[in-house]
Amino acid sequence: GRTQFKVVIKALSPKEVIRIYTPHPLDRNDGTFLMRYRMYGSVRKGLKIEILYGDQHVAQSPYILKGPVYHEYCDCPEEDPEIWQNVMSCPSQEPQITKDFISFPTIDLQRMLKEIPTKFSQSRGAIVHYTILNNHIYRRSLGKYTDFKMFSDEMFLSLARKVRLPDVEFYLNVGDWPVEYRKANDTPGPIPIISWCGSVDSRDIVLPTYDVTHSTLETLRGVTNDLLSIQGNTGPFWENKTERALFRGRDSREERLHLVKLSKENPELLDAGITGYFFFREREKELGKVQLMGFFDFFKYKYQVNVDGTVAAYRFPYLLLGDSLVLKQDSQYYEHFYIGLKPWKHYVPVKRNLEDLIEKIKWAKENDEDARKIAKEGQLMARELLQPHRLYCYYYKVLQKYAKRQASKPEIRDGMELVPQPDDRDSMCSCHRKKPLREDL
Repeated sequence: GRTQFKVVIKALSPKEVIRIYTPHPLDRNDGTFLMRYRMYGSVRKGLKIEILYGDQHVAQSPYILKGPVYHEYCDCPEEDPEIWQNVMSCPSQEPQITKDFISFPTIDLQRMLKEIPTKFSQSRGAIVHYTILNNHIYRRSLGKYTDFKMFSDEMFLSLARKVRLPDVEFYLNVGDWPVEYRKANDTPGPIPIISWCGSVDSRDIVLPTYDVTHSTLETLRGVTNDLLSIQGNTGPFWENKTERALFRGRDSREERLHLVKLSKENPELLDAGITGYFFFREREKELGKVQLMGFFDFFKYKYQVNVDGTVAAYRFPYLLLGDSLVLKQDSQYYEHFYIGLKPWKHYVPVKRNLEDLIEKIKWAKENDEDARKIAKEGQLMARELLQPHRLYCYYYKVLQKYAKRQASKPEIRDGMELVPQPDDRDSMCSCHRKKPLREDL
C-alpha cells in the first residue's frame, strides 16, 4: 500500500543531543525497504531506532544500536582490525583479491621505487605513490593526469577514521586503463600496481572504482546517484515497463555508434542514443544526438544495454541494482565484483561486436519469466556485493594482503605530503575507544 513506514532515529540517552538526517525509507517494491540516515555528531551511549507503521511499532522495534556510534568525519579508528572486520561482517575471502595477488608472493618496494616513476608515470602520467604510516596517509603525484586522486584520498581517509590501517607503500593508477601487462614468468616480472579496472591480459590489483566508492561516501550529502538511492527508484513494476532495450551514453567506443544504427533499424526493440560526441564528432550528423536522461528513468525500460566506455562501463553496478534485465557486452575489462557474477544467471551476455544483441532482446521478449528471473538474480547479487560495508572490507583486505607481502618497510619518500583528515568543525567528535597503553604499542 501507499502507507509508508516511519523511522525515527535518536540518541539513546536524552542527555545527548545530535542532529540526524533521516529521509523516507526507500521502497524496493519487493516487500523490502531500505533505510538510510546520516549523523551530524557522535553519540556515546548509542542510538534508538523506532520503526512505526501508522503509530504502531513494527517487529522488534524499538531497536538499540549500542554506542559509541560515530559520525562519518569522526577520526576514531578501531585499533584491532579483527574486531572491526567482525563488526563489519567482512567475508573471509574475496576471490578477486586472491587471484590478483597470485603473481606477487613478495613485493619488492626497492625495485618499484626504481622502476615505476620512469616506466609508468611519464607514459601514462596518472600514477599516485602512497605511503600509509601510523594510520596517516602520505602521497606524491607522478605525472600530470592525477586529479582523480581526490577520490582515492577520500576513501583511504574514510577507512583510516574507522580502522587502524597496516603500514603500507604502494602505487595507485588513477587513469582509466590497467597498466601492468607483463606475465608472471617474464623477466623482469610484473610489479603490483593498484587500479580501479582490470583486464584479462593485465596484472593490476583491482580496487572498487572511484565511482562506487564516491557514491557510497556521498550518500545523503550530495545530489549524485548512489548505490542505495537507485534501489528505491527502479521504475514501474516489471509488467508495466516498456518492452524495449535502452542505451544512453557518450561516444566513447565505436560499438556505441553501432548501437544507434541497430536502434534505427529496430526501433520496436531498441532505443539507443548518443548524448555527447567527443571521439567521433564527424558521425554526429549521421547518427544524431539525444538529450540526457535522468538515470532513474532508465528503469522505465525492461532491458538495459551495457556497453564498455573507454574501459568497463562504470554504470554496470547501477544497472544491476535496478530491476531491469541487463544485456552485457562481452569485455576484456572488469571491476572488482564481476568475479561474483555468472552470465545467464545474473545478466544476459552479448557478443563484443553486438551481432547477437537483437536476437537476445527477442529472446528476452519471448521468455519473459526467464528474463525476469535473471534480472532479479542480478539485482540480489549486486545488493549483496555492493553494500557499503563490503566496499570498505574490500579496500581493507587489499591493503592488508599487500602489507603482508612487502619485503621492506614502507617509508615517507621525498616529495610526499600528508593528506590531512577533513576539519571536523561542523560536529563534535570525541573518541571514546580505549587507547592502547604506551607499552602495548
